[in-house]
This record gives sequence, C-alpha cells and structure tokens, in this order.
Amino acid sequence: MDENVRKRNRILAQRVIKGLASRNMEGFYAETREEALKTALSLIPEGASVTMGGCTSAREIGLVDAVRNGSYRFIDRDNYADKRAAMLAAYDADVFLASANAMTEDGVIVNIDGNANRVSAIAQGPRMVLFIVGMNKVCPDTDSALKRARNVAAPTNAQRFDVDTPCKKTGSCMDCKSPDTICCQFLITRFSRHKGRIKVVLVNEAIGF
Repeated sequence: MDENVRKRNRILAQRVIKGLASRNMEGFYAETREEALKTALSLIPEGASVTMGGCTSAREIGLVDAVRNGSYRFIDRDNYADKRAAMLAAYDADVFLASANAMTEDGVIVNIDGNANRVSAIAQGPRMVLFIVGMNKVCPDTDSALKRARNVAAPTNAQRFDVDTPCKKTGSCMDCKSPDTICCQFLITRFSRHKGRIKVVLVNEAIGF
C-alpha cells in the first residue's frame, strides 16, 4: 500500500473510532495485520467460547488459527456434523468474530447475509462481537457503504461461494431474486444498546472483501 494512502488511513481511522464511541461501540487501530492480531487477542479472555460467521478478515490476520490453537473453546462449525447446531451455539458464545462488508467514516457498520446466521448473531446473542475491518472498507456515508456492500463485497463473495447469481457474471449488483442470492438480509448497525459489546479493530491494510 502506498505510504500516502497509509497516512490518510491513520487520520481517517481516528475519525471512525470517534464515531464508534458516539455509537456506544469501541474502536481500535492497528497499523499491520500482526498488530491487529495482537490487539484482537488482547480483547478475548482466555477460556472464552469463540465462534464466527464467514469472516475472511479474521482468517487473513491469523486470528482464526490463533483462537483454534489457543486457550479458548472454539466453536468450529466446520467440525460440526449438524451445521444448524453450530449456528445456534453461536448465539450463546462469549465472542463472535465478524467483519463488515462496509462501514462509514462516522462508525455505522453495514453487512449483507444470505442465511442470516452472521447478521443475526451480530445483532443479538453473543456477549461480545469483535469486528476485524480493513480500512479499504471505510466509506464516506451509509449510502456509499451500502453500494460497496452490494457492488463489491457481494459479487466477490458470489465468486467465492460459486453461486449462480447475476452479480457473479456481471460483477455488480443486479438486485436479483435468484434462488442462490446471498443478499437476503441487510443489517445496518448504527448504535449498540449494550456498551462494550461491539468492538472494532481497524487495520491499515486491504483485507477481506
């Protein structure tokens, strides 16, 4: 990443953190993936039950491997024969690892989901939701964040999941009603009723989609 972009991101991250604080959420800044991993692990108590949705950003900074191999009880849905049971177990977890499809400069978090297990856990259930968010996902306002989620994150995830949707072919949202659509539920997190429940680690890297 260009150093001028990194400098801009450092300044912008402080605005995002201030915005999160005004919304009863906590923000943290990490210059690198390694710093992000260290910060994230400092926020997860030893022995905590930890689970996640499809959080590529957490994998990219090494957090998933660290939790799986650390002093935590990792609820790994990949190891559950009953996927529904794993998803339901997430609602009673101590920590839910997540990312954002986009977020605004003043701290609003935007996510789109297909099965809704991820967005429903973000909204309610786990005692803490820990977001790992690359600065590449920060947008000026809610409208532009929604556009990013629909036209960047969703088509990229459609490629990753290999589903049969128009956006997989066109690269942008077609507002489809395909049976394979992954844009079933939209969640805009603008405030946390429970102080300290939502924590966001901003990373000065292009991570996730």
